[in-house]
Amino acid sequence: MRKVCILDVRRSAIVTSNGKFKFIRPEVLGAQLLRRLRAEHADAFDHIDEIILGNAVGTGGNIARLCALTADLDQSIPAFTVDMQCASGAASIAIAFAKIRAGLADCIIAGGIESSSLQPLRIYHRNDPRHAQSTADSINGAYLTAQFSPDTISPTAMLEGAERVARSDHISKHELDEWAIESHRRAAQARSLLVDSIIPIDGWTLDNGIRDRIDHRLLERAPLPLGEGTVTSAGNSCRINDGAALAVLVSDDFIHRYNLEPAAEILSAVSLGGDPMESPRGAMSTADFLLHRSKLRWENLNAIELNEAFAVIDVMFEYAHPTLIDRYNRLGGAIAYGHPYGASGAILLLHLIRSLGSTGGLGLMSIAGAGGMGQALLIER
Repeated sequence: MRKVCILDVRRSAIVTSNGKFKFIRPEVLGAQLLRRLRAEHADAFDHIDEIILGNAVGTGGNIARLCALTADLDQSIPAFTVDMQCASGAASIAIAFAKIRAGLADCIIAGGIESSSLQPLRIYHRNDPRHAQSTADSINGAYLTAQFSPDTISPTAMLEGAERVARSDHISKHELDEWAIESHRRAAQARSLLVDSIIPIDGWTLDNGIRDRIDHRLLERAPLPLGEGTVTSAGNSCRINDGAALAVLVSDDFIHRYNLEPAAEILSAVSLGGDPMESPRGAMSTADFLLHRSKLRWENLNAIELNEAFAVIDVMFEYAHPTLIDRYNRLGGAIAYGHPYGASGAILLLHLIRSLGSTGGLGLMSIAGAGGMGQALLIER
């Protein structure tokens, strides 16, 4: 089987919902990235075999194909969309990796696009029993949040899962808030490292969720979406965001043929299912599975990126691997940057490569998805 190389990974700024990108459709976000990448990697874009993009809360249909056409790419290039919710972008990259490794393609653009600002309100059919049920975001059959488990249609199912894990593992709000502060601190320090990785969208390049002066006093005032007595707050959970991130994946044959310089190599990819009522555990469990299958230990890794949709993920990692904190989320995480669902897997891959920049070696990224799933990738820089 052939080697699979990452030629480049770029992203837009990560912008809070209803902010600078609030009128930009997700396929337009992606198309602007595609055009910039095409300008910088003409050899690759002249030989694209396929485009695979993740999207979680878009308008439906094959939004990846719409993105490619909006970017004026050749109509002969096929494209399809992946929905693994938060893990969609990582799953798209994993599928591209598998296709190239198996010899079915030489060059695939993979990643994800998301506009939470333009998330449509949907309506259950009248024949669907859920049409008659009313929850916080489901009135007269209308809803924003899809159902992720047979046991609940709650629009706050993900928050409830994080709270359930925190209670089960005896994690305090102070511990969660400590990691939220650390996430913002690391992200603020990493700004200069990511400047060249962010492609302007209508001239905008600023990740606007990072807070340089966040502290416990401010976090104590953060709302508790699940009510008094809970520990999962708006301050130690990710925000809702818009953004896009794309990776150019090619075979080693392609690299040699066009005399290109890869950024890294993908060594392995796995997905894993788990308890849908405790979905934040998916990041750690999927990473454990990947390392076991690769006959590696956490200590073999030079950099680690887990998507911190909730700070409970950080605390679980710290409990399990206290000596590896200096290798973990070095550039900060989604609590600071935000979490544009379908794009976050590709954002993690970019940050992992940047984190490995000074050391080289092995890097692992893993992301939990709604419904108790996870997707992980192992790379070498």
